[in-house]
Amino acid sequence: MRYNITGGNLQIANVELDSGEELQTTAGAMVYTSGNVGMESKMEGGFMSGLKRSISGSSMFLIKFKPVSGTGTVGIAGSAPGKIIDLDISGGSWICQKSSFLGSEKTVNIDIAFQKKLSSALFGGEGLVLQKLSGSGIAFAHACGDLIKMDLKAGEMIKVSTSHVVCWEEGVKYDISSVGGVKNVLFSGEGLFVTTLSGPGKIILQSMTLSDLAMSLVPYLPSSN
Repeated sequence: MRYNITGGNLQIANVELDSGEELQTTAGAMVYTSGNVGMESKMEGGFMSGLKRSISGSSMFLIKFKPVSGTGTVGIAGSAPGKIIDLDISGGSWICQKSSFLGSEKTVNIDIAFQKKLSSALFGGEGLVLQKLSGSGIAFAHACGDLIKMDLKAGEMIKVSTSHVVCWEEGVKYDISSVGGVKNVLFSGEGLFVTTLSGPGKIILQSMTLSDLAMSLVPYLPSSN
């Protein structure tokens, strides 16, 4: 499988498949295919696996793309302005925010993951249910805004504004902490808590969340008044 990611803030992952190769995506991710690519909707792993994917924000049925003969191309994209990041799952599992999975090689498993601490689920911004990508191969994740990738060393910790974490390697410790100080709580705009991530491991952050984008558009929406 060969691929490139094109575009500025409305990106498309263009995936080239040789004979025998297969791309699996969440429902609605496909933008285009070449004429020789076949498409099949499949409940990969059976009903329970499909249900877990659905709970994690993906689709119960995965959409399978495979060239019928020769080399074929598939273009996939997210449903909101943002960026696509490629993740090499062969080096270890990744935990991703709900609904971020876009597509992958067929050797990647998409499963459900839960926050280990109730406090992280309530105040960390990612919710109780997360996505876990495991197995081997390349997966594509999508998130709103611009993305930045960091590689935390052992013991290194970073504080992140709520909901701005897209995904992290499974070995990274994910928790919450207080912003501290009454003035910070009242006037910083960050609320009571921030997310803390501790290495070792890679993390990916986003510059804007989908909820922030939606809130910024509210004043410009038509009103019945």
